[in-house]
Amino acid sequence: MSFGSRIVQARKDKKMSQEALAKALKATPTTVGRYERDEVKPSIEVAAKIAEVLEVSLDYLIGSSDNYIKDKTMLKRINDILTLNEKDKDHILFTIDAMLRDAKTRQAYS
Repeated sequence: MSFGSRIVQARKDKKMSQEALAKALKATPTTVGRYERDEVKPSIEVAAKIAEVLEVSLDYLIGSSDNYIKDKTMLKRINDILTLNEKDKDHILFTIDAMLRDAKTRQAYS
């Protein structure tokens, strides 16, 4: 998917019009349309603002990741974990991995 198509997908997932996105960006709907059609690329600052407004990561918009997090609380948790020292981070991730494994096992057998 292109940068523009990712904007369209995230905007539609958020049930936001081009006009609403343009207003949030202090831009025109024409400019947003040009971004979505990949006719022009925004500056890094504008791309970051688009990601913020659509509640997606910049990595998602530029194609470095196919997943994006819509839940701000989940994103905050992930960012909090990333700020921890390696030992604490490893312990938390070990626990999360174990719980995910158990949840997937329950899901598979239900």
